[in-house]
Amino acid sequence: MSKHGRILVAMSGGIDSSLAAVMLHDEGYEVIGMTMKTWDYASSGGTKKETGCCSLDSINDARNVAVNLGFPHYILDIRAEFGDSVIDHFTGEYLEGRTPNPCVLCNTHIKWDALLRRADRLDCEFIATGHYAHIRQDVEGASAGRYVISKGIDTLKDQSYVLWGVSQESLSRTKLPLGHLRKSEIRAMATERGFMELVNKSESYEICFVPDNDYRGFLKRRIPGLEAEVAGGNFVMEGTGKVLGKHEGYPFYTIGQRKGLGMAFGQPMFVTEIRKETNEVVLGVDTDLFRDGMLVSKLNLQKYAQLTEPLDTITKVRYKDSGTRATITQTEPDRIEVLFEQGVSAIAPGQAAVFYEGDDVVGGGWIMKSFRKG
Repeated sequence: MSKHGRILVAMSGGIDSSLAAVMLHDEGYEVIGMTMKTWDYASSGGTKKETGCCSLDSINDARNVAVNLGFPHYILDIRAEFGDSVIDHFTGEYLEGRTPNPCVLCNTHIKWDALLRRADRLDCEFIATGHYAHIRQDVEGASAGRYVISKGIDTLKDQSYVLWGVSQESLSRTKLPLGHLRKSEIRAMATERGFMELVNKSESYEICFVPDNDYRGFLKRRIPGLEAEVAGGNFVMEGTGKVLGKHEGYPFYTIGQRKGLGMAFGQPMFVTEIRKETNEVVLGVDTDLFRDGMLVSKLNLQKYAQLTEPLDTITKVRYKDSGTRATITQTEPDRIEVLFEQGVSAIAPGQAAVFYEGDDVVGGGWIMKSFRKG
C-alpha cells in the first residue's frame, strides 16, 4: 500500500516531467506514468527531424525513467482529440486574422481532460505535471474555497501563464511538485540520480506540430489553395491608409512583425493590424504598436468566482511578457475590459491575457481586440 495513494503523472520525456515523477515516487505515491501522443510530424509535410514530446525518443526517455524506478508507464494516443481541437483552432484563428496560442489550449482543454479521464479509469485520485507553478486552496477571504495557481519561485521558468484555463475541478486533483524548485536544482537532482540523458537533452520551445517554426508553410500544406486565395492584398499605412505595396495574404502575418515583410520601406515598419475582411495588413512605426487597453473574452477566473468591482492587477499579454499594471473590470459574465497604466506594444488578438494579483493568477482569457483611449 502506497503512502499517499495513486497518482497519474504526465511524462513528456523531458527532464521536468521526469523529475516530477521521481519526486512523487520518492514521497511515497504509487506513480503511473503516461506519455501522450498528440501529433505525427510526418503528416504535416515538414522536413525537419521529429523532436519534442511526440517523438519516439521522448517516449522512450519517459519509459526508461519508469522502468528504472519500477512503476508502470503507458502511451496515450490523443491525436484525434488534439487535431480536432488544437490544430483546427490554430488554422481557424489565422484565417480570422488572429494569432493563436495552441500550447495554452492544449494544456488546459486537451491534456488535463484526457489525463483526468484516464486517471479515473486507473483509480488515480490525482494527476501531476512538471510545470513550474504552485497550486493551493484558500481558506479565508474573498477567495475562500477556491483553488489558486501562483507563480513558481524560478522566475525564468515560471509557467503559471499557460495554466490560467485549468478549471477548479481539475485544479483540485492536480499536483505540481516543481513549483518550489529552480531549474538548476532539477538538473542537480537528475545528475545525482544518474539520469544524464535528461540533463544533456536540449529543450524544445517550438509548437509540437510545427517543429520547423514555419507556421506559414504549415498553413499552406494544411489548407491547399490558401496561398492563391489570399495573395495580392495591400499593405496600408497606419493612420493615412496609404497603399504601400502588395503582400502575400493576411494569414501569413502577425501583430508586431517586422522581418519577412518582403519589401523595403526606408525605415523599420511593423504590422500593427490585420484586416481579414479587406485582406489588408496595416503597417506603422514602432510607436504605432502601443495600445491603452483591450477586451478579453472566453474567461476562466481562478482566484475569484467573479469580479464584482475593478481590480488592480499585473496583466500579461504573452508568455514572455513581464506584465504591465492594469485595472480590469468584468463588464459582462464573459468579458473583461483591461485599462493599462501605460501603453503596451504589439497586443495580438487571439493570444492569452493573464491577470495577476501579486503572484496569484486571478484568471485569464483570449484577447478579442485592443484599443486606444480617446
